[in-house]
Amino acid sequence: MSALAISVENLGKRYRIGASRERYLALRDVISSGASRALKRLSGHAKDRPEERDFWALRDVSFEVKQGECVGIIGRNGAGKSTLLKILSRITEPSEGEARLRGRVGSLLEVGTGFHPELTGRENVYLNGAILGMSRREIATKFDEIVAFAEIGKFLDTQVKHYSSGMYTRLAFAVAAHLEPEILVVDEVLAVGDAAFQKKCLGKMGEVAKGGRTVIFVSHNMGAVENLCGHAILLAEGRLLSESSEVRRTIEKYFQAASGSDDVATEWKRASDGMVHPAFTPERFRLCDPSGATVAGAVRNDDAVFVCVEGTVGMLDPALKVGYSLYSENGDLLFWTLSTDTPESNWPRPEIGRCDFVSAFPRNLLNEGNYRLELNVSLHYREWVCEPGKNAPAITVAVRGGLSESPYWTSARPGCLAPMIAWSVSRPLGGPPA
Repeated sequence: MSALAISVENLGKRYRIGASRERYLALRDVISSGASRALKRLSGHAKDRPEERDFWALRDVSFEVKQGECVGIIGRNGAGKSTLLKILSRITEPSEGEARLRGRVGSLLEVGTGFHPELTGRENVYLNGAILGMSRREIATKFDEIVAFAEIGKFLDTQVKHYSSGMYTRLAFAVAAHLEPEILVVDEVLAVGDAAFQKKCLGKMGEVAKGGRTVIFVSHNMGAVENLCGHAILLAEGRLLSESSEVRRTIEKYFQAASGSDDVATEWKRASDGMVHPAFTPERFRLCDPSGATVAGAVRNDDAVFVCVEGTVGMLDPALKVGYSLYSENGDLLFWTLSTDTPESNWPRPEIGRCDFVSAFPRNLLNEGNYRLELNVSLHYREWVCEPGKNAPAITVAVRGGLSESPYWTSARPGCLAPMIAWSVSRPLGGPPA
């Protein structure tokens, strides 16, 4: 039996909403605040402060991770994944329970974690290694590999405050992966890199796990989780919903929990304080039928369905692009579509004020399953209003049935797509006459 690398028992993390920021208190502060509270009670103003309430980001979470295991932690935004990683990385303390880790921990929780902006890339490699408990000789042994992996050789002696986010990511991951911590903790930072870099990082994490080190991997890319991890943990609203070595089954539970089976989130509305932009402010993102009513529940593969983006145009800018990206259940990107896909003469021409951008959702294309649509609004090559994978609102479409008129295809096909493609038969060119 493999030794345990991580043991988590009844872990909980509580935050107090509405609490004022804590500060250092001297004896005179304690005396004066006590007198102030007494006076407020006497004057009837004891409830002037905003009401405080507890919020549990994690509650009663228990699991074990064996040495050399690669574990994927999945769940919706706000499920408690990042809070759990911060506790495992010793960035924050739990409110209850305990987490025991055996070995050095290397964490990559966000771009540039632990980097000092005034130091060069070379100096930050040694700084991060020292933080991980490595000796200078150990760091020097791996130094050339780190630089080669990060592909920043020309900028090695440049201060990292001048690095792009991609350069930050490459160097941060290279340091964390090559300095050989016994436990490597990786959050959804790989979304910053390009496709080639993501593939390179996933390959490196696979090597790390095969080399006997433990990997904790958080991602919304279910394909990467399924391919890389031999164990999966599903969190929902701060609690452990499922844990299994059958990763695919855990991923299916994630999508079932996220979509509520066929009761899917087919509409998003902007909160009063969110995503305001002078060029275009998205107000509503939804699926609708030909009558304009919001779709409720699942649709057929051959249904007429439309994607509608309602918003307010504050200024006319020819660079404005509105569209969405479509993702499979595994988190794989299937396609992007934008209001500028067609020839320029066919682009929609909005006017100042409220307007709807509408496009027909592809018919006879998708297989049965749940798909995620993320809103994409930008000013071409200038600025994001909402960016897929970051701050983009999302809705879900559940496809059930309508796959084909053929009697041979009455259920889901293999793969993400199920297009109806017409076939014919003819004699080969140059063949014998009929």
